[in-house]
Amino acid sequence: MLQKLHIQNYAIIDHLEIAFPEKLNIITGETGAGKSILMGALSLILGERADSSALQNRAKKCIVEGFFAAEGRKEIKHFLRENDLDTDDELVIRREIAASGKSRAFINDSPVNLEQLRTLSAMLVDLHQQFDTLTLGESDFQRAVIDALAGHGDSLTQYRTVFKQLQHTSSELKELQTQKNTFTKEYDYNKFLFDELEEISLKENEIEQLEAELKMLSNSEGIKSMLLTANTTLSEGETPISQQLKSLCNQISQYTSFHTELPALLARLQSAQIEVTDIAGELDHINGSVNHDPARIEEINQRTSSAYKLMKKHGANSTTDLLAIKDALDSKLQAVLNIDEAIANKEKVVLQLRQDAESLAATISSKRNSQAAPFEEKVNKLLSQVGMPNAKIRVDIQPSAQLNETGADKIEFLFDANKSNRFEPIRKVASGGELSRLMLCIKSLVAQSLDMPTLIFDEIDSGISGEAAKQVGIIMKGLAKKRQVLCITHQPQIAGKADAHFFVYKEIQGDAIKTNIRVLTKDERITAIAQMLSGEKPTAAALENAREMVMN
Repeated sequence: MLQKLHIQNYAIIDHLEIAFPEKLNIITGETGAGKSILMGALSLILGERADSSALQNRAKKCIVEGFFAAEGRKEIKHFLRENDLDTDDELVIRREIAASGKSRAFINDSPVNLEQLRTLSAMLVDLHQQFDTLTLGESDFQRAVIDALAGHGDSLTQYRTVFKQLQHTSSELKELQTQKNTFTKEYDYNKFLFDELEEISLKENEIEQLEAELKMLSNSEGIKSMLLTANTTLSEGETPISQQLKSLCNQISQYTSFHTELPALLARLQSAQIEVTDIAGELDHINGSVNHDPARIEEINQRTSSAYKLMKKHGANSTTDLLAIKDALDSKLQAVLNIDEAIANKEKVVLQLRQDAESLAATISSKRNSQAAPFEEKVNKLLSQVGMPNAKIRVDIQPSAQLNETGADKIEFLFDANKSNRFEPIRKVASGGELSRLMLCIKSLVAQSLDMPTLIFDEIDSGISGEAAKQVGIIMKGLAKKRQVLCITHQPQIAGKADAHFFVYKEIQGDAIKTNIRVLTKDERITAIAQMLSGEKPTAAALENAREMVMN
């Protein structure tokens, strides 16, 4: 609910502060007094673009603030939390315009962008002007009206959940099918590459080991000659080193008792003699295993040559790289085999979700269709009340070609203004005045079903008078029982229904003309309504008529 509106330095408004109570607030005033200026200022906090030409005093900025009661409004609390804004029960929206034209917006003193401001304001205020009726022609609004009357919000929520799951799972299925097509195209080539690596059947570090073996075989003669010489020097020949070390040990052992350091040295020399003998044995063993083998050299050359070709082909640097590539290719080949099973499982899930969604959509469609005739009857009755006895509305509900996030229906409001029995979409045939009264009738029906915000009607009663204007007032009065309604009007029949009557007027302050507003007392209301009936100097009959309107 809009509790208070504060306006500073906007057009010919110097400073205004208006407190709006609940129920029906009527705003009247002479043409040009500034009622449209009020709506312009209010539009700023609803997210309209700012214009520095609206500044009266270029030396200071324009400020428009709206104070709203948001207690119990879950969607507003959710919006505030999602955008990291304070979640107080009182909500303050402020718009500032500098002389340069730069505009800033704030929600609870936190700066926000215009998109955030528009999103929040749509939850707070529904501003309905005479020619601002495009919403009525939009399919989303028309569907929301029927859904509100059907009262199947839980079914819609459940359907949307299933539909989102269906969309997500269908997307996953499509991705799997795309992967399968890609895998299938690459399968033959990957199989060829894998078979090459499988055929050579490399073992871990095999290439590196073959390279080392090839070096040894290629130098086998030199190695054998070196080993023979070393072995002869150490353990064979005329004076082998091992024999010399043994002889030295024998000589030293004779004198170990005569010097304290000799036993230790003897032990070390004996150890050396044993090590030399052991080394000689190993050299002899190695010599026996090293043989020049042309056949083995050829075999290694062929295998390493094949391996080098594969390394070059795959950009590998080692046996480990090639084995990793082989494993990756194997995984791709296995994926082709496994993806069919994954696709089959995903198709089952999609089928079940589609059946669930279609079942829920069918239930929703049935409820929507059940509301069409009662809705038509009630709106057509209200249209007759507001001076459009020849106008008729019809709800056309057709099945959609495919499921969408709102179900399986296309809903269109059709309109015939003159009993021609030629019903056309509202957006194509209804005039501005017709749309305004039609919107009022529809909103009065769904106000109890939808959590509608503060409703503001700006001169939507243009072109009607008498009984039709009276009926519009009655409808607004009924609408205001559960919703705060603000209405700018020139019709005394509507003004007479007010719970609070505001009067907009111009006054001279210094050398300037300013717009101001005040709440009228009961006697002032009677006078103001009488003036609306008969002019600046109302007659006694007009005053009596006005008194009857106010008292009733």
